[in-house]
Amino acid sequence: MSDADPTADGDALEIAVPSDPLAGHPATAYFWGHVAGSGSVVRSEARTTDSERRSREHLEVVTNDEESAQVLAAIAGGDLEHETTTREYAHDTSITRTEDEYTLSIGDGDDGRLLGRNSTLSLPVDGRGNYRFGAFSSHDRELLRGLLEGCGTICFKSSSGTVGISFVHDDRELLEATQELIADCPIDAPTGDLSATSSGGYWFGVDDDAVPEFGTWLYENCEETGLFAPSRRRKLERSIEQASAYDGDEP
Repeated sequence: MSDADPTADGDALEIAVPSDPLAGHPATAYFWGHVAGSGSVVRSEARTTDSERRSREHLEVVTNDEESAQVLAAIAGGDLEHETTTREYAHDTSITRTEDEYTLSIGDGDDGRLLGRNSTLSLPVDGRGNYRFGAFSSHDRELLRGLLEGCGTICFKSSSGTVGISFVHDDRELLEATQELIADCPIDAPTGDLSATSSGGYWFGVDDDAVPEFGTWLYENCEETGLFAPSRRRKLERSIEQASAYDGDEP
């Protein structure tokens, strides 16, 4: 459960990554958590030099944090694009939010290979609803951190003075796999049952009482490695501080 060892060069942080992007490693665990949570396999057709059509695949990973996007690019390569988007809130489609969005495209090269593989079928996330996280079993914290930043939400609940962490995704099986990862982590963090969202997906939440300890564990020592989204960590820390202040004001 330890993070990768970075190499500091002045103020820059060099992310330590293995030569194989599928190997068990903190950086790859974080990366594939993001791919599972907010990524997709994009399939297209390209015409070859002999005029035949050939199917091609590449990965797209989306994040709202610029520094996290740069970390993901350092881990797996690819091209980054930035745009501002307005989207519906997953729990309530009547609410919209506008935010920066960074899209990392990986593997859209001329050789048709993706992260050294000829097909997505051998990847931890293959775009067909299969998730192979076994290689990252020793790096559950980084994997869960990537999943949280990819498809999780953090909020302060003013009505109860607690912090909420929930995971939202269209794929029920991914959320079930995430629940299993949380159940196996060293923090006692019960999760609720899966429920449907108004947008047609699914979600579950971590028990509010467990969120401060679970969230603190999730981001522990992350600054030493760079494997995190600073904006997401700030929101978590700010929410926990609000909850502490709320508790202190109660009679």
